[in-house]
Amino acid sequence: MTSRKWMVCMLLAILPALGFSQSEFDRFEAMDDVSAVIVNQNMFKLFSRIEADDPEAKEFMSMVKSLKNLKVFSTENKAIAKEMQSTMNDYIKKSSLEELMRVKDKGSNVKFYIRPGRDEDHVSELLMFVSGMKDVEIGGTNIETVLLSLTGDIDLNKISMLTKKMNLPSELDEAGKNR
Repeated sequence: MTSRKWMVCMLLAILPALGFSQSEFDRFEAMDDVSAVIVNQNMFKLFSRIEADDPEAKEFMSMVKSLKNLKVFSTENKAIAKEMQSTMNDYIKKSSLEELMRVKDKGSNVKFYIRPGRDEDHVSELLMFVSGMKDVEIGGTNIETVLLSLTGDIDLNKISMLTKKMNLPSELDEAGKNR
C-alpha cells in the first residue's frame, strides 16, 4: 500500500474520534414523521456575535459561545418513538451517561442524562427524553415524544436562560435545579 493510501486510511479511521462522526440520532432527521431542529456550533458562534445592551442578553450571548450542538427530534408516531427510545438507551450505555433525574406526571415521562463536565456545575452533554405527552401541539403537529441532545460546555446554573431564549422545552429548567 502506498504511503498516500495508508494516510487516507488512517485519517478515515481516526475521524470519528475527532468528533466528525454523525450522532446516532441524526438518522431521525430524515424520517417523514419526525420534526427536527438542528443547531450547530457555527450558528451558536453567530448568536454570540450579536451586539446587545441588555445584561441578560449579553450573558446569553456569552453562554452560547460554549455550545457545540443542539438536536431536537419530535414525533407522534409510536413506532418511531420506540425506535428513538431504543436508540437512546443504547447510546446511554455506550456513552456512559449518568441519569440526572426522572419525572413522571399524568402519563408523561421525562428523563435527563448527563456527561460530567469540567466541574459539578458544568456538563459536556445533556440528553432529555420525553414520552407519553398528550394534547401537545407544536406548529400544528401533535407531539408525543421528544428527544433532545445538547453538547458543549453547559452551565447547569444558566440552563433556564437557554430554555427561555431558544424556546426549548421548559422541562430543561428542572435539570439545572436538580443536579
